[in-house]
Amino acid sequence: MLPPAAAPAGLTARCTRVLFSPWARLGLLLTLLACGAAMTLWWQPQHLLTDARPAQLTGPTALVVFALAYAACTTVFVPRPVLNLAAGALFGSQAGTATALAGTVLGAGLTFGLGRLLGQDALRPLLRARWLTAADRQLSEHGFRSMVVIRLLPGLPFCAMNYCAAVSRMGWVPYLVATALGSIPNTAAYAVAGARASTPTSPVFLLAMGFIAVSALGALVVAWCKRKALRGR
Repeated sequence: MLPPAAAPAGLTARCTRVLFSPWARLGLLLTLLACGAAMTLWWQPQHLLTDARPAQLTGPTALVVFALAYAACTTVFVPRPVLNLAAGALFGSQAGTATALAGTVLGAGLTFGLGRLLGQDALRPLLRARWLTAADRQLSEHGFRSMVVIRLLPGLPFCAMNYCAAVSRMGWVPYLVATALGSIPNTAAYAVAGARASTPTSPVFLLAMGFIAVSALGALVVAWCKRKALRGR
């Protein structure tokens, strides 16, 4: 008797290896991001700035829903300043800051998890340029300190920084703790500005906008210095 054919089992194993290969997982990540971006464009989150909140969403339920929506939006490159302003406009300075900060940490964790699971294995072998390896080494060896600085400085794309951290060897705990601590100042400033947007001449609004402007200038200075340092390595 002839032995049973092993082709189906071999074909199944090959298909499984292809489906779970690093590049297939990266393709899945890019597909998810594209679908999420399309849904976001259709939803138009900037309408949150007009206080277009459903009437049935009030109290803690509204805060939780907004934090979850905030987290989902940050994974598809929706700018955090828009969401932070919306949080302040909808919920006031204190509740808006807390809700936006919760959404920030949730979104950072979700993005980090997606990048680590679906993108790291495919992208790490591509880190060959000198400045890329230097940035990867900085994030991998000094993750907490680097992430605190990144979060303190506005202008750096939140989602892109999350995926960069996911490709590095940074640990989960320092990443999330640094995100929470480093995001507080600018999140609070934007939430206060959103809450006081109806009185743009008030001292509180002007102070918040001044803090944002100064921190943005600081981000440019740090980025310039860091760029020269990475090029010199």
